[in-house]
Amino acid sequence: MSKVIVVGAGLGGVSVAFELREKLSATVDIEVIHEGTEFNFVPSNPWVALGSRTREQVVLPIAPIFDKHHIGFNSSGVKQIDVEHKRLTLGDGSQKDYDFLVLCSGPKLAFEQIPGAGPEHGYTQSICTVDHAVKAHQAFQRLIDDPGPVLVGALPGASCFGPAYEYVLSLEYELRKRKIRDRVPITFVTPEPYIGHMGLGGVGDSKGLMEHQFREHGIKWVCNAKVTEFKQDKASLEVINDDGSIKSQQQLPYHLAMFLPAFKGSPAIAEVPDLCNPKGFVKTDKYQRALAYPEIYAAGVCVAIAPIEETPVPVGAPKTGLMIESMTSAIVANIQSTLAEQPATTEPTLSALCLADMGNTGMAFLAVPQNPPRNQNWTGSGRWVHWAKIAFEKYFFHKVKHGTSEPVYERVGMRMLGVSRLKPKD
Repeated sequence: MSKVIVVGAGLGGVSVAFELREKLSATVDIEVIHEGTEFNFVPSNPWVALGSRTREQVVLPIAPIFDKHHIGFNSSGVKQIDVEHKRLTLGDGSQKDYDFLVLCSGPKLAFEQIPGAGPEHGYTQSICTVDHAVKAHQAFQRLIDDPGPVLVGALPGASCFGPAYEYVLSLEYELRKRKIRDRVPITFVTPEPYIGHMGLGGVGDSKGLMEHQFREHGIKWVCNAKVTEFKQDKASLEVINDDGSIKSQQQLPYHLAMFLPAFKGSPAIAEVPDLCNPKGFVKTDKYQRALAYPEIYAAGVCVAIAPIEETPVPVGAPKTGLMIESMTSAIVANIQSTLAEQPATTEPTLSALCLADMGNTGMAFLAVPQNPPRNQNWTGSGRWVHWAKIAFEKYFFHKVKHGTSEPVYERVGMRMLGVSRLKPKD
């Protein structure tokens, strides 16, 4: 009997586990190893931070769902990977052998790179995890009681920018609803070379549309910003010229600061010889197999993807939901081929489709593929995006509860948009 172990039960982990169970024989043993007992729909975390959702509304106990679909589960996480013997040591001290290992572990949040950053040992808020979002909501409530300046943005080396844009524009909407916006100056601070870059070199007219939104809502912005330190009520940063020299140094006051960090690889994965790049991200081929170990696959944030372009302040390339699901579908197809003693031939399209809520409106981005040059390169906005994101949240929870990855109607609907998870084979 073959054994497939999936590390991580986030968006990528649950998607690949359910699709493996759908596509592989019942004789193949599938088990998921995760730190914790819950699935968190991370795209809803900005709503938790601003009080539109509670913690309980954006998480699910995942063990009963896996059990219902004959997928094993362990909530103690991975402590060590022994690639020579194809064996994992888990957080509870037990060991698991594997024939195939699928890494969907997500990132380690590198707040420690900037003094004073982070909600646990610093002064800034985050929406990267649901518990961070709960703390951010507490900070938002304090801001309502004591209005003052707000800073929102990302730290040097960050690769996930969409949630910061969602948060700042949704925050602005919530302040207007409470009629205290006039007492809260907002500044968006980002390492991106321009607003709407998002680590993608822009998508369609994302620059123009995002600048319009910021101007319309009175949000100032600072680009090419290298934040160097946070104190309790003040952020220090350098603005960098195109040649890398320092253009200016600034100190900005705040009552609330929410910044997304740079990411690193999970320690247990980063320690495996030859598996990862210096940041701890898994080096893969076009079939999502680890370059050094063909029985190991990787999807999502833990995968090494080069930046789109060189920028004055480093920014990474994001891994969006559709892109991650295209990786997981390719992994399942290639494990199927390997079990049938056929070569791996399936490649993901690595397309990006993002829905960014902005309170009572929103912006949508479609990039096929994610990295330029693209076959589709489109940005749109309107109230429909707000409702589309709400619908997507409910739909994804429906998929998780029912243990499915890509229903037929989803596949047909995406094809009508010109989007497919997998590249056509020659």
